[in-house]
Amino acid sequence: MSSNEPAKSEPVTVRILDREYTVGVSEAERASLTSAARMLDLRMREIRGGNKLVAPDRLAVLTALNLAHELQQLRDERGGNEAAFKLLDAANAKLDALLGPTG
Repeated sequence: MSSNEPAKSEPVTVRILDREYTVGVSEAERASLTSAARMLDLRMREIRGGNKLVAPDRLAVLTALNLAHELQQLRDERGGNEAAFKLLDAANAKLDALLGPTG
């Protein structure tokens, strides 16, 4: 198989809220997809709680919104870390300039 060919997709069945879904996924991504499906199932069950009557589409939207919010928080946090690293790099460059060449 050449590096230009797409990875072969194989069917994998995941179970979310007692329903099975079959999706195509490459062997390299199979474990990650299965793990994501387990996480999604757990989160949907947590949000649903004891209320078995909540509409599945509403539950899916609420879960997606919560996961998107968490992702946004992680991205914002990462952005803050990048700014801190830039400040440290600038301070390091100033120190290097003050100390002069070593060696």
